Amino acid sequence: MELDDVVKAVGPRLRAMRQERGTTLAELSKSTGISVSTLSRLESGGRRPTLEMMLLLADAYQVQIDELIDAPVTGDPRVHMRPVKRHGMTYVPLSRRPGGLQAFKQIYPPGWPGYEPEQQVHEGYEWLYVLSGRLRLLLGKHHVVLAAGEVAEFDTRTPHAFVNEADGHTEVLALFGPQGERMHVRARPTAR
Repeated sequence: MELDDVVKAVGPRLRAMRQERGTTLAELSKSTGISVSTLSRLESGGRRPTLEMMLLLADAYQVQIDELIDAPVTGDPRVHMRPVKRHGMTYVPLSRRPGGLQAFKQIYPPGWPGYEPEQQVHEGYEWLYVLSGRLRLLLGKHHVVLAAGEVAEFDTRTPHAFVNEADGHTEVLALFGPQGERMHVRARPTAR
């Protein structure tokens, strides 16, 4: 695909993305700081987008810039994310797209956090799979110890917290979704 073709396709992609989300040009203008007339010209192809505009739009839509421009596939499907350390834990992002379902590998150090944590609540839904070690899930009045190979899922509006009860690191695969969006696990494919 030629560069000119990629640039010409940006406008219709931006319009389709905005319409899919039910957002008006005025609402998008308010969230990005880009004027309504400029947004309209971008969508109609009357103006070429700048990198700054694309960054603002990607942030507003919670997508990677690649998705806005329909970048050609590089042939490398791997997700290259940097681990983040927060509150003594390591989070390794396993998905690229912000918003929607997000996947992380979480590594809890031995004895983490070192005290009985206060349970927290937030919007969303969580599914977790213990890869190694033992994780105590405090879920309201219930306390459940999950061992390697065990799975839990819960509405994150339920007060919850985690404790690493293992002598070593505990590794967990965690999926987070927006409120009401649940993960579905099938043991076997359905018959057709």
